[in-house]
Amino acid sequence: MNKTLTFAVVHFFVAFTVTWLITGSFVLGGLVAMIEPAVNTVAYFFHEKAWARFGQPKHAAKSPVTIDAQAVSVDIR
Repeated sequence: MNKTLTFAVVHFFVAFTVTWLITGSFVLGGLVAMIEPAVNTVAYFFHEKAWARFGQPKHAAKSPVTIDAQAVSVDIR
């Protein structure tokens, strides 16, 4: 949970700072910093639904090729 909270703070700071630097407005910076994460959360929800439907195959085919490997130890003196 701490990682999530610190990432949220970083995300807020970045959104605010970028908007403020572009517009020069603290108000717009604050609005974007509050609105963008909310919109992004909704977009992420739909992204997850699309990924579950169209993304990774449910059962990836196993490779017909197998490789037997042995560890090799080299002693350099």
